Amino acid sequence: MAWSASQYVKFEDERTRPARDLLAQVPLQKIRRAVDLGCGPGNSTELIIARYGAEGVSGIDSDLNMLEAARKRLPGTAFVEADLGSWQPTETADLLFANAVFQWLPDHLDIFDRLMDGLSPGGALAVQMPDNLGEPTHLLMEETAHAGPWKAAFEEKSVRRQALAPPSAYYSRLIAKAARVDIWHTIYNHPIADGAAIVEWVKGTGLMPYLAHAGEKHRQAFLADYLARVENAYPKMSDGRVLLRFPRIFMVAVKG
Repeated sequence: MAWSASQYVKFEDERTRPARDLLAQVPLQKIRRAVDLGCGPGNSTELIIARYGAEGVSGIDSDLNMLEAARKRLPGTAFVEADLGSWQPTETADLLFANAVFQWLPDHLDIFDRLMDGLSPGGALAVQMPDNLGEPTHLLMEETAHAGPWKAAFEEKSVRRQALAPPSAYYSRLIAKAARVDIWHTIYNHPIADGAAIVEWVKGTGLMPYLAHAGEKHRQAFLADYLARVENAYPKMSDGRVLLRFPRIFMVAVKG
């Protein structure tokens, strides 16, 4: 599945806010080496550099379009193509930072366990993931998927993202190799223009596998069906905008 950096950054401020909130809870005063895992267009990498300086900071992503955008944004920073499912740092890092990427990898608990081995003593694994499968945005993707002439494709194979584990599962796995683990949820309520803006938002992330699976032939009809459902689920507020409720889970594990 190919990602679109230009689509992603349409809501860059809202997408970067969780990365900013996650970084604020990283207890490291300085770092020797930091890697932004699933760096996307470099917006989260930019935050790390702003706090710690550019030296020793790099980013990795599996998508070439995202990497191209990141390199244009931060030309002095190393951005490398890599698969997070198997990637391991070649030398220990002080900070491994991941903003909204591991929800796409069903075995991320095992990956976290491996990444902890790649930290220097006192180093931190900092992770944020959307926890929004129960929100209308994602429930309505499923409704649309099984409501139109494209539904046979979804009956043969589901594209619904796997639900996240409970906080206790993350804590139990991380504390085995950490001196301290902090886990918390934040629910953002983003005021945005209208239902069409919500569709534009998810077209850059969660809706992408649905559109790809429905196929180019059905793309516009799928979007129209989904938009109608979204507009019904998100009523306008007094100023004409809608509130996009967006829960996210955060965790920071400090290696002992």
